[in-house]
Amino acid sequence: MLSSLIIADLHLVTNEVEKNQLFTAFCKQQATQVDQLFILGDLFNTWLGDDLSLSYYDEIIQTLKDLSHTTQIFIMTGNRDFLLAQTFAHQAGCQLIDSPYLLETHGHQYVLTHGDELCTDDESYQQMKSILQHPITKFIFVRLPKQWRLKLSGQLRQKSVNAQQNKSQEIMDVNPSAVNELMKKYPGADLIHGHTHRLNTHVEQKFTRYVLGDWSNTQGSAIKLADELSWLEIR
Repeated sequence: MLSSLIIADLHLVTNEVEKNQLFTAFCKQQATQVDQLFILGDLFNTWLGDDLSLSYYDEIIQTLKDLSHTTQIFIMTGNRDFLLAQTFAHQAGCQLIDSPYLLETHGHQYVLTHGDELCTDDESYQQMKSILQHPITKFIFVRLPKQWRLKLSGQLRQKSVNAQQNKSQEIMDVNPSAVNELMKKYPGADLIHGHTHRLNTHVEQKFTRYVLGDWSNTQGSAIKLADELSWLEIR
């Protein structure tokens, strides 16, 4: 039976050398010991198009390519790196997957998703997401001059930071009704997601919801699926 590791929300940036090294060590050590690696969004803190961002992450791309020789890599885009595309996938030796993704392993089913679509109480975020991630918007954005993209990205990021300062923690968490509506489509399955950075296990009446944590410069979290589900602390 296949064994898998699942992670999310690394938010890699070029100038955070320690975090990049932590991820590289993870790929060379723990990730080589399993058959599959699933990254559920926001591997990168910003991705402005394959033509622009690939050159910033040569070492990370090579690390993933090397890992792909022993481990299948599946990557789901998040709210920060939703412009990841097929050029990246080819160079990194990975496969881009849609959300939600149903993983069947060891006689059990898991619904995998980034998780931001479940935060329906944050209406302003959902409205912005519907605009930014619309296919027409993405088509236009990746064809803008590189300097324009860099400037627009900085402005949008600052707007997001300012907006979050005025929002309650409850609004930025998943909505229970949205979670239940999703899981009605997958009876008997459990849910694994990221985005909220609230590492936890929630045992519901009909399913268990596992929330992945984000990564810092010194540690991260992962779920391992083998004969059973277990949590791993990455250091």
